[in-house]
Amino acid sequence: LGLTCLSGFFHMKNKSYRIPKSHEELLIPPTPCHAKTNVMFLKTHKTASSTVLNIMFRFAERYNLTVALPADQLFHLGYPRTFVAHFVEGFGTIGQNYNIMCNHLRFNPLEVKRVMAANTFYFSILRNPIPLLESSYIYYKNNVPAFRSSKNVNEFLASPTKYYHPANYRENIYARNIMWFDFGYNNNADDDTKYIQAVLEEIEQNFHLILIADYFDESMILLKHALCWDLDDVIYFKLNSRSQDTVQTLSPESEEQIKAWCSLDWKLYLHFNQSFWRRIEETIGLEVLEKEVGHLRTRQKELMETCLSEQEAVRKDHIRNRALLPFQSGAANILGYNLKQDLDNRTLRTCQKMVMPELQYTSYLYAVQHPHKKRKEVGLPLLWTSRQE
Repeated sequence: LGLTCLSGFFHMKNKSYRIPKSHEELLIPPTPCHAKTNVMFLKTHKTASSTVLNIMFRFAERYNLTVALPADQLFHLGYPRTFVAHFVEGFGTIGQNYNIMCNHLRFNPLEVKRVMAANTFYFSILRNPIPLLESSYIYYKNNVPAFRSSKNVNEFLASPTKYYHPANYRENIYARNIMWFDFGYNNNADDDTKYIQAVLEEIEQNFHLILIADYFDESMILLKHALCWDLDDVIYFKLNSRSQDTVQTLSPESEEQIKAWCSLDWKLYLHFNQSFWRRIEETIGLEVLEKEVGHLRTRQKELMETCLSEQEAVRKDHIRNRALLPFQSGAANILGYNLKQDLDNRTLRTCQKMVMPELQYTSYLYAVQHPHKKRKEVGLPLLWTSRQE
């Protein structure tokens, strides 16, 4: 597995791609770059996408941008139904004037284009399907019939067709090719070479960038360059992760079975893992990447020391402020954070935003953007209810 996924990376790392610049090139000043503020992020499942959503929300607040939020009491944009524009709150009056879109949806390019500006930057994120399926199994254990009726992930993978019935595909979408489904395609389609190639080409046409969750820091640096954002715009604390004791160890047979059972996701991942490293090679280079990843981790450590009382994520029963408790699902124990007690107001606000779980942040932004609408109910205490607070 390691050789398969990383071969492109190590192959590039052992080569020199640096081309000596001519004297004339060195004299040409770099083209100034302006931060992109119209951005659509396709939030895929179990791919560190909640952390990316937090980055997007904070950026939207920093630049006072309009976010395409789910209508009424929903926290997703119609998922798992294929997206249509009226799933966005206020679309009828706001029209094609949203800057940021990043809540869960099933991608539908024509309808998304009705909401987002013509110059919108589209990106998404993928994850190795092997750890993704194990994570999905634990997180959706109680909701997915195919998972619920099996004892553990290895038992499910030993004979997936025993538990998974395509007729129940809406209830079972998390059990097979979930990324393929999120991009708007049939997750039970036959593994046909021509079909897969056509889908990969279509995704490349629809998206400017596909990130890889398994290389999250590298992905944030690539995103920073692509969007012309500052380092602090992509600084993050890991959100929606779970405690290690809920991770089930996959047998070697199960790992191989995932490649076959989720072959559409596997081929999607392999293709874009390769293009991810190619993009780095062509734009910033491995040397600059390594240096900037170092800067990101140093800055992240500084903020953790500033904000967090434990310097790390804690289990749900150790989270002191229930307003910062993340949504819990299945057999997973979703971790959260405790903030230091003696922070000044400005620092406290910055730190709160960085650790704010997805549902609470969505509810807060909804209240700010649509103050006359009923606030989305999270079922937890609120940190604040308006921008003024």
